[in-house]
Amino acid sequence: MIRAKLWFTCAAMFDPVTPIIVKPAVLGWKAKKREVELTIERAFTGEELVLRMKGWVTKDVKQVIEAIKPHGYMKVLGEQDLVVEVESEEDYETLNRALEEKFGNDVFLEKL
Repeated sequence: MIRAKLWFTCAAMFDPVTPIIVKPAVLGWKAKKREVELTIERAFTGEELVLRMKGWVTKDVKQVIEAIKPHGYMKVLGEQDLVVEVESEEDYETLNRALEEKFGNDVFLEKL
């Protein structure tokens, strides 16, 4: 298993950026007829985290997700860091080439 950090180009500053989870989302309920005091904390999945980058990076995040799916998958490691996991060095190289062909230098991987 090979893990790599996924980098995007920031649309505002044009520096490489990667999303992290600062704190999990807190979800709750609002009832029509009573008070509900139940809340849950839940971190985003890798794809959900990437989707939240829409508009903040120079490339379409949905296209990035679709480019990664055939080669590996995105996950949140340690409840904070976004990584892409692939099975082999060959998969890693193939994915790197696919990202470079489709997105140039605006989306790239960095092995951990």
